[in-house]
Amino acid sequence: MKRIELEIKALSPLAVGRQKPGGSVSEVDDYISGTVIRGGIAAQILQESGHRSVDLTENGGDFQALFLGDEAAIFQNAYPSIKTKGKVVPKGGIEETKVLPLTALSSKTKPGFKNSKSSNNGVFDSLIDRFCSEHYGYVYEPSCPIDGGRVEPYSGFYARHRQTYYSLSVNKRLLTRVGINRKRATSEEDILYSIEVLNESESTGNNPKPVIYKSAIIVVDDLADSLWEFIHSRRYRFRLGGSISRGLGKVEISAQKPVEFKPNVQNKIEEFTKQLQERWKTWSIFGNPIQELPNNGTYYFTLDLQSDAILTENWRSTTVISAYMLQQFTGVEEDIATARLARTLKSRHAPWLLAVFQN
Repeated sequence: MKRIELEIKALSPLAVGRQKPGGSVSEVDDYISGTVIRGGIAAQILQESGHRSVDLTENGGDFQALFLGDEAAIFQNAYPSIKTKGKVVPKGGIEETKVLPLTALSSKTKPGFKNSKSSNNGVFDSLIDRFCSEHYGYVYEPSCPIDGGRVEPYSGFYARHRQTYYSLSVNKRLLTRVGINRKRATSEEDILYSIEVLNESESTGNNPKPVIYKSAIIVVDDLADSLWEFIHSRRYRFRLGGSISRGLGKVEISAQKPVEFKPNVQNKIEEFTKQLQERWKTWSIFGNPIQELPNNGTYYFTLDLQSDAILTENWRSTTVISAYMLQQFTGVEEDIATARLARTLKSRHAPWLLAVFQN
């Protein structure tokens, strides 16, 4: 597998909403979903090939392999980029851009990440301490590690650059439009509707700064070069989101050349297991646990969803990730048991968290 890094510059407002609630206002997401990027690239391919009305689910060639095959390309969500000293941090300088876990907490009075320009108390993850408290038989009531005050869930996106964490956010605005009478092709009286959009710039005036989003495509080796060439040679032709006929969705997509994609899963599992075991030793000051922590041949890890997921088990929809599902997905034959599962999603951006152990 190879990875193609994308930099998306908004040249016009983006209407990338995923749901339309009741009323006359269409809401917009806080990011550009991978589905929107996938649809924009697929639409451009079909437009140039002249196959918009052709069924490509069978004998569709590279298009079928890229979008409909068993190893279809994975289009990752595009999150706003980090800026330091007014300049966009290059993708290679960003260590990670992810969704904050459901168990992330921050101070109620001074929420947010700590850095040199703010007096925030920082953000911390409560998953490991929740796990330890349950096994030691105590009620877990977290407090701010800085001032001991109350804490609240902290959600959103984050990125890390030079060991400093940053919250990512975008600016939005409402565009009001007049309804059109389809019979007369003129404006309809008393019909107004509003479209919420992502702003194309971060400031106003003579030198507005465009908003930059970072994304990536994971694709099989055979199609990586041809996909990169297609995007690179048509960087100004793509349109993302809705209301394209009204002038929205214009972007510039810059693609980096494909590189090998090698997920570093093993090191992450080993580091997480080490951190959990060290924290477990700290909790030993409260006496003996209800259940001892296995040490020999046991690994702990979390499963964090970075985007929405449709889960099925035995052909039935489910919202719980079971041990059986993990065994089927990973191909691991050893025993896997769930140790902690957050069963409530507070927003569609928040991932499920699952700590499991393998014997």
